[in-house]
Amino acid sequence: MQLSSETIRKMMNSVKSTRDEELTCGHCFDELDQFIEMTLSGKNAEEAMPLVQEHLDRCAGCREEYEVLLEAIQALIN
Repeated sequence: MQLSSETIRKMMNSVKSTRDEELTCGHCFDELDQFIEMTLSGKNAEEAMPLVQEHLDRCAGCREEYEVLLEAIQALIN
């Protein structure tokens, strides 16, 4: 198997952006309700929960889950 230079570049960027303290997808999902609640109440969730925000920035699956949940809750509120 031969990797393209684009794939190698993406892998290296992922490695460079890792931190000593990160959330798993499971931990991120566990925190989404609080993150969404803060967001909807006008609080700065990104600042209060930076590990969740960093995970959402890196993980497309969790980001999609967050966006769907946020949209669903907003629909219920309105």
